[in-house]
Amino acid sequence: MSKRKASESPEPRRPAKAGRLSNNDSFDSSALTAHNVPYPSINNPQAVKPVPFQQPTGLLTFSYTPQRVLEFTNSALRYYIDPPPGADLRYGYERWIKRPEERTRLDGLLRAVERVMQKADSSAGRGSGVKWLRDIAVVTWRGIMTKILTAPYEERDRCEFNVMYVDRTLYIEEHLSEARLAEKEDLPPKQRVQTYYGYSFESWCTSSRPGVPERIEGHPVGWGGDVDTNVQWCSVIKTKLGDNRLVIGGEVDCVRGRFDGRTDTFVELKTSMAIRNAGDEARFEKKLLKFYMQSFLLGVPEVVVGFRTPAGRLTTTQTFKTIQIPRLVRGKPGAWDPQICFSWGHHFLNTLKSIVSAPAEASEGGDGSGTPREPSKRVWRVVLAPGDGVRVSLLDDEGIRDVEAGEDRVGILPRWYYDQVAGDGATAAPRPDTSQAPPPQKPAPAVPSATVASHQGWNI
Repeated sequence: MSKRKASESPEPRRPAKAGRLSNNDSFDSSALTAHNVPYPSINNPQAVKPVPFQQPTGLLTFSYTPQRVLEFTNSALRYYIDPPPGADLRYGYERWIKRPEERTRLDGLLRAVERVMQKADSSAGRGSGVKWLRDIAVVTWRGIMTKILTAPYEERDRCEFNVMYVDRTLYIEEHLSEARLAEKEDLPPKQRVQTYYGYSFESWCTSSRPGVPERIEGHPVGWGGDVDTNVQWCSVIKTKLGDNRLVIGGEVDCVRGRFDGRTDTFVELKTSMAIRNAGDEARFEKKLLKFYMQSFLLGVPEVVVGFRTPAGRLTTTQTFKTIQIPRLVRGKPGAWDPQICFSWGHHFLNTLKSIVSAPAEASEGGDGSGTPREPSKRVWRVVLAPGDGVRVSLLDDEGIRDVEAGEDRVGILPRWYYDQVAGDGATAAPRPDTSQAPPPQKPAPAVPSATVASHQGWNI
């Protein structure tokens, strides 16, 4: 079973007092030029011009196996079931198979993009895939877009991204330094257990068959299986924010009743401390912003939250319709507004594109020769600092080597993908697939439609 990353734990550790932009930031030693982008005011939502967000459409799904092999099947698909009352979220902790922390690459998502391009070539003629991709403004993971959109409201966690602009498309991956990876790997015991509660809740809430609780010998009824964070089921969708077409990939926890290739039965699973007072309620309402945005971006129509005690005992569950979540906080002191997020995201992506697409200058020659690097091979570092704004910096050759980490890459992109989409490589033959072709995807077993909640679209 898989669940969200430790950084998305319900009770994240409060970081040290850092995060504001300064000329002494660590990444500056490998940066050549820098641009600052301020956050918008969050105090006057009425002044924000609404930016449309198109309802996400599923492109394809894929699974990661326990051996961390990506296959274009639904082998990791799980079905939602109600968890047993009072479930112990610490159950199975000692058997948790935790995937080691590593750099968050785009490779799995790029394999999916390649597959979509190949299908376009097969159905509409050679070159159709490249034309389709050139209309895509951004390719990234759901978690990255969530951090970008919610940045104006972020109070604690600074984050960094690496960005490339290749043949009209922005590619954005999270940047994790070796020190940050070590920190994420070596969680304090209390935070590690709290992180596990989210994974465990997913196991208690899912089954390999629709509507039927799992019955595994030697385990309580309803336990969906021991947690293995290598295993994931992911969806890749296309959508549009303003005039920016996006391709976003992300993990989907489970589906309710059936799956027929659309997103309308997706379910997001979250855990949170039981609400005991007004302070708890206010903290939960702040968390609802990320719950909402994560689900909204992938077209997930409902979020099921498991409320728990400090010791990990499930007290109750509550289902939230994604499109209704903003109404729960509207008009309250300090409330967040999704329109500020979408307006900011639209502005930020357009600004980022104008920065990274500008012609290279002679001063950008990272090897000291004075010769500008090829624009499609430039790598930019984006830092989102809570309460302060965004800095976009161009990395020099040393910074790029750090990003590539000795792997066969051009910046953040694997070389096989870069050769296909950059310059002459955009018309090159697709990468040969020497692996065994996975079986074709089959629609998941269906249940009577009367038991499936309908999805009414993305009006907010």
